[in-house]
Formats: sequence, structure tokens, C-alpha cells
Amino acid sequence: MGGHGARRVKHAADRVLAVLLLLVLAPLLLTITIAVLLSSPGPVFFGHERIGANGKPFRMWKFRSMKANAAEQLTDLLRVHNRGDEPLFKIPDDPRITRLGKWLRRWSLDELPQLWNVAIGEMSLVGPRPQIDAEVLLYTPNDYGRLSVRPGITGLWQVSGRSRLSWKEAIHLDLHYVDNWSLLLDVRILARTVSAVLGGRGAG
Repeated sequence: MGGHGARRVKHAADRVLAVLLLLVLAPLLLTITIAVLLSSPGPVFFGHERIGANGKPFRMWKFRSMKANAAEQLTDLLRVHNRGDEPLFKIPDDPRITRLGKWLRRWSLDELPQLWNVAIGEMSLVGPRPQIDAEVLLYTPNDYGRLSVRPGITGLWQVSGRSRLSWKEAIHLDLHYVDNWSLLLDVRILARTVSAVLGGRGAG
């Protein structure tokens, strides 16, 4: 099967699997919804604009795992850590994360609403993780290659070290995925993702 044909299969399979997973996981999704409502003030879902395939922005959904005023605190926290110019930088022991949020993140359950993004064709199950516009503005010309495919819920760098990787290591893995993509590679990444989540390593 040619490259374009294989990608059409990938996109169709993504959407069908996402819908099936949303149906199968409906009881879990409802339980998490109630838990988030009871855990702290604020909405159940957190929608954030990300940059998708070919630079097209879209709203990516998660279960809210942070306090309601988390966005207002981000600039100050990045200034404290002196890392405001580093893509993918994650604040260690982020004080904005709720108690329930820490548990959701450990098991990657906060990412489940992105199945909706996959079902409507904005994301794939596997691909480079979507980033915000401020991070994309820091790309080198070579880095833009990661935007040539749909972003994914999981990807090669997530199963290869996650937050332990530097930005350069992460972008190298994303570009390797884009250049060497195959349906078999997606299957392998999904299998490694399931193993990592069941091991409680979460998304890092």
C-alpha cells in the first residue's frame, strides 16, 4: 500500500477506534467527570489552543487537572525557573496541579477527552504531541517538520523518556517518527503506551 493510501487507512482507523473507545470508556469518563466536579472549583474540561497539522490551530481537550487560575500563574512560575524560552519545559512539582489532577496525570486519564479530538479528525492516536503557538514560534526551520502530520495523543518521544528528555532529543524523535512513519510503528507505539500507562508512569 502506498504512503497516501496507508495514511488514509490510519486516519480512518483513528476515527473509528476513537469513537469505539469513547463508547467503551463512557462509564469511566462519567466517573472522572463527577470526581473533577467534586475535587475543586472550576470546569470539568480544560480546552487549550494548540497548533495542529500544517500549522492549523485547534482546541485540544483534557480533564482539568489544575486549579482554576492556573493560566494566570504560569508566567510567574516560568520566570522563577528561568525557563520561559524552552519548549516542552514542565515545572517540577507544579503547585497548580490539584490532588486529583496528580492522580489523573499519573495514569494519563486527563488525556482521555482527546479521543474526541481524534474522532473529529483534529488529532491522531499516534503522532507528535501538539504544542502551543508560543512554543512553535521557537522552532528552528527543521523543527517545522513535526507539523506535517496530525498531532497525536501519544507519540514516539512519550514512550522514549517523556519529560526526562531534552527538547532537542524530543524533537529528534518526533522528526524520526515523521520521516519513518508506518502503520506498524503506530501499533508498536500504542503497545508501549499501554505498557507505560499500566505501569503508572503516566505522561510525565
